[in-house]
Amino acid sequence: MSIPEDLRYTPHLGLALGGGGALGAAHVGVIQVLHERGLMPSIITGTSAGAIAGGATAIGIDPYDLEQRVLRWGWTTFGRWTPRPGLGILTADNLHARVRRITGGDPLIEDLPVRFGAVATDVTTRAAVVLDHGSLSTAVSASIAVPGVFRPVEIEGRHLVDGGLVQNLPIEAAIGLGADHVIAVRVSPEWELPGFETTFSVHEFEIRNDVTVIEPHLEHRSQWQVRDLASTVQLGREAAEREFGEYPILNPRPEPAPRDSGPLPGDPDAPTASDAPQPEGEETRHGPWGLGPFLHRR
Repeated sequence: MSIPEDLRYTPHLGLALGGGGALGAAHVGVIQVLHERGLMPSIITGTSAGAIAGGATAIGIDPYDLEQRVLRWGWTTFGRWTPRPGLGILTADNLHARVRRITGGDPLIEDLPVRFGAVATDVTTRAAVVLDHGSLSTAVSASIAVPGVFRPVEIEGRHLVDGGLVQNLPIEAAIGLGADHVIAVRVSPEWELPGFETTFSVHEFEIRNDVTVIEPHLEHRSQWQVRDLASTVQLGREAAEREFGEYPILNPRPEPAPRDSGPLPGDPDAPTASDAPQPEGEETRHGPWGLGPFLHRR
């Protein structure tokens, strides 16, 4: 598709990454192609799995390193099973710990080199909440809090759950943060639960002239299927290359790292004993590798 303007010169280029569970691995491929073509967003918004990829990019993780991290993440990379009664079977303790291990702390969103917003849903008002300040890990944990799976996250007196309920593709959030043009990456459809029918409102933003939508061909893949994430990353790359093939390559893709039989020593995203699958239940039949299927519904 021909791009009507050279987005490399857009003053405030936005990147909106949608929710979609394991399909969110495609975001990594898109981010790699944008880097190679010199398309550098200054505003990033993410919903659910998109908040994870967007947050990682906003703190400056190299997109090729991010791919290697994604392929080594375990079932409980982001959530920790809890026997305590509550509105969910997972807490976000592991997500907080992982951010601290990668960054040496828990950075504030307002201190990141790129403006970032994670989209969550206020369970009381059923409205979208764009978390663009405060703890990065807390904001992302709210954005991925699938009702019934993750515990709701309380921030500033509001109880928040997965942003996919109200804005599964956070274009509106990116424009609200000041984006002049938004590259939006859709990896799954809207939720469309009773009381949260949002397809039409999101579509109104998708068809704007200042929005470019990238939609990887993921029709036969499940948001819950965590195998073969490398090919999901590749499908993201292919979709971005179809859209931006007219742009010259300014940052060539590095040679792929050789595949090894296990995590690298000292890798903060290497599975630990706490990342192992539970001894009982459905999860044990799928193995521990990949983005946890609990990142999204379906």
